[in-house]
Amino acid sequence: MTNHSQHAGNVILLRGACLWILMALILAWILVGLYNQIGFLQQLFPGELRRILQAHIDFLLMSALILGFYGAKVSLPWHVSWAMVVGAFTNSSLFLMYALFPVLDPATEAYTPNGFWFNLFNVYLYSSLLVTSYGFGKGAVVVLRSTKSSADDTSQNCKRCGRRLA
Repeated sequence: MTNHSQHAGNVILLRGACLWILMALILAWILVGLYNQIGFLQQLFPGELRRILQAHIDFLLMSALILGFYGAKVSLPWHVSWAMVVGAFTNSSLFLMYALFPVLDPATEAYTPNGFWFNLFNVYLYSSLLVTSYGFGKGAVVVLRSTKSSADDTSQNCKRCGRRLA
């Protein structure tokens, strides 16, 4: 990518997606280690194995979404790009936290919905949902608006000569 690209501002999307793909690869190897009953990994992740699988899939899904926005080549405001990248990490990491701390996971018997850590986790959870929703929602609106203006321009021109129609 050159410095003169009009889409250079979206490089944060490319970097973020690459980091989350690497995170998904790390989680894939952790899944292999847990499947093969490697002791320190079992101690590190006492929660359900499916939560690590969900985190792995979510990191891949978020990376694909981010790469889709990058590939659209529509300039996004800096705060939208950052919200996408940060939200993609925090949203995916929620599953990872369930695997690390089963007391936070409502699907386990160890679930303990009280105390400082539970309240802090809820702040993290809802902040993540808000940031992720803002980033991808606003990004979708910006991209959608970019298609409307170009679609309106082409639909009002004569297909044969290119002259603007009344």
